[in-house]
Amino acid sequence: QAQLVESGGGSVQAGGSLRLSCENSGRLFSSYCMGWFRQAPGKEREGVALIDGDDYVNYDDTVKGRFTISKNSAKNVLYLQMNSLKPEDSAMYYCAALRQYGSSCSYEYDYWGQGTQVTVSA
Repeated sequence: QAQLVESGGGSVQAGGSLRLSCENSGRLFSSYCMGWFRQAPGKEREGVALIDGDDYVNYDDTVKGRFTISKNSAKNVLYLQMNSLKPEDSAMYYCAALRQYGSSCSYEYDYWGQGTQVTVSA
């Protein structure tokens, strides 16, 4: 059973940067799309960024141009580089392994991490 473990969260001021990491204990990158999600208190969970097996990436409009998803397959680590952070980016961030059908990523997850908290102050 693979596990996903996020790290790298913290508290920063608006305009700052953080890099989140998600280590997976199984070799998930070859079989799954990988994604970052976030959930703020009182709000629904939302997708932030996706990367598929061919390294095709997709971002939510709210983070385009500021966040970058990437992966290091040799180290089995997924990253989310977050720049120009805003208070509205504050949330618990999760990584997930999502089923891929053909060339499309679904939102059906088989693995989900425990989350890492990001807090951005004004």
